[in-house]
Amino acid sequence: MRRFNKNSNLANISLLLMLLLFVSAAAAEAFGQENTSNDSITPLVYNVENTGANYPLPVFPTFEQLPIIRPLPDAFRFFDGTRNSAFASWERRRNEIKAAIENYEIGPKPDCSDCAIDAVYAPDSNGGGGVLTVLVTRNNKSLRLTSHVYLPSGSGPFPALIAMSLAPSTTGPNTGSLPSSIFTSRNIATVDFVHDDVTQYAAGQQIDHSGDPFYLLYPELCAGTCTGTLNNSGQYAAWSWGVSRIIDGLEIVVHQAVSPLPIDLNHLALTGCSYAGKMALFAGAFDERVALTIAQENGGGGAPSWRVSHEIEANGSVEDIHDTDYSWFAHKMRQFAGDNGYKLPEDHDELMAMVAPRALLETGNTDFYWLSNRSNYVSARATQRIYNTFGIGDRFGFYIDGGHFHCATLPDESPAVAAFADKFMLGKATVDTDVEVTPFPTLDYKRWTAWWGGTNPKFPNNWNPGDGTVVLSMGNSLNINSGDTVLGGDARRPPGSDSIAGGREPADGRLLS
Repeated sequence: MRRFNKNSNLANISLLLMLLLFVSAAAAEAFGQENTSNDSITPLVYNVENTGANYPLPVFPTFEQLPIIRPLPDAFRFFDGTRNSAFASWERRRNEIKAAIENYEIGPKPDCSDCAIDAVYAPDSNGGGGVLTVLVTRNNKSLRLTSHVYLPSGSGPFPALIAMSLAPSTTGPNTGSLPSSIFTSRNIATVDFVHDDVTQYAAGQQIDHSGDPFYLLYPELCAGTCTGTLNNSGQYAAWSWGVSRIIDGLEIVVHQAVSPLPIDLNHLALTGCSYAGKMALFAGAFDERVALTIAQENGGGGAPSWRVSHEIEANGSVEDIHDTDYSWFAHKMRQFAGDNGYKLPEDHDELMAMVAPRALLETGNTDFYWLSNRSNYVSARATQRIYNTFGIGDRFGFYIDGGHFHCATLPDESPAVAAFADKFMLGKATVDTDVEVTPFPTLDYKRWTAWWGGTNPKFPNNWNPGDGTVVLSMGNSLNINSGDTVLGGDARRPPGSDSIAGGREPADGRLLS
């Protein structure tokens, strides 16, 4: 059986990492066979945006009430304290995660139940595609989405790739940063999602977004400099809303009387890279009509775990809660900056798991440290555990490599992308999608989820993050050789406080033999 498992060993191993050689034993079974026992009985996609929309929202703790959880929160534990890992309970749990991410991170994604939506598809005179126009009206205000559509030759209906786009394409396929040949050779259509039709991407600049179309439609959710409120919904909520409205438009125009658009609504995919990779991930997680999400080199705020990045990476070296773009996220997420990130009741392995039972392929690039690739890997392994628990392990894959530009791919990666396209866009059920590519074979990812199923959220042995550092409480001891160099730090909770204070700093000390 063909597999995409591949290790790329790092050349430099620190002296401190040599103290942790025993973790290599865990690496031997790191790439176990995926559990696919329930593939044949588990849906691949749904025909509504959110099948669990009628579940009541949980009662969310205030920031002060949130407990400190250093490992990854248990993805199967409900806010009422009960735990259920059965797939039959997943839609309810998925909606809790959705609501928590909206409550603590990105703000509300409106469901558009109070909107009027109209759409029309106008084919080009020379064939090969046309233009999709979607008009969304709310409270006598309108927002217009305009998308170029590429159609392969033939009569269809065609599976379609929706590409997160800074500007509209004009001719030919739009496959984002993925090799176009993968999709054109498979008769896959493409549809633009021009994100500035919803809210403007400002490349890190903090500008006033109150005049952006989405925030004119939803002034109560305005971002940037606004009257009344300040960024109750970040742009990832807004852009996810926009992708859902594109899909609403597709549902309309496939049935229009003249020149209906020949798109197969059961085989829609999303893709984007970098900030747009996060966009694709959020949009795919929040809309269950998307059969496949390909989130390319998405970095912090996407696949990587906030708390893992903070724990194992130096301050300022990767995108973290305290230094991400707060046009993208709701401003209330700032309260989780620094060590307070351990109070976040969800994390981004759960954001990725929201895609389940649908398919997700996500990637990283070790040439760009800012992307927090090690945290990406830990998070991906946790998400893989969730998919395997449901017996659909072949529907999730990760591909973390290097040696190429940002938002580019090496030839080795194309077969993995093609396999996911074949299986989840073309319906070829027997294609091998066991994609597990990492350059971190000795990184101990299991310690982050070892407590799942228990009641005490602590690391096993309370130390060994697996990256060459040591974490242990004041009550524990550790034997170190005389003469070793130690960087010391602390994380502490002052009496009567629910917030963690502390930091990491060099410490002068004597090691006694």
